[in-house]
Amino acid sequence: MITRYALFEGAIHPGQTEAFRQAVMEELLPKWQAFPGALEVRVTFTDECDDGAPAYPLILAVDYPDRAAVTTALESPARWAGKAATEALLPRFFTGRIHHHITQAHKSVL
Repeated sequence: MITRYALFEGAIHPGQTEAFRQAVMEELLPKWQAFPGALEVRVTFTDECDDGAPAYPLILAVDYPDRAAVTTALESPARWAGKAATEALLPRFFTGRIHHHITQAHKSVL
């Protein structure tokens, strides 16, 4: 399984946390769910972190069956629509940067 993470590093504008979360769920999540080949889309909002840790108020994880599916998704019109929607929404609520990481999951059964 391949997971592509989008780490939103920065800060939500003061007093805008709930509005940001609602806008992400209503405006962005449907765009991200439209990525071709995506098996699962997880939106996680940080409630707490270690002292001194970088702030990631939002982490997006999209699972794909293989690297070819990631490539297809990244080249798709759905990805560009999601990117445009994200870029339109963020200035209202968020100051920071987004960086992406593509990972391979390895399961261990206990």
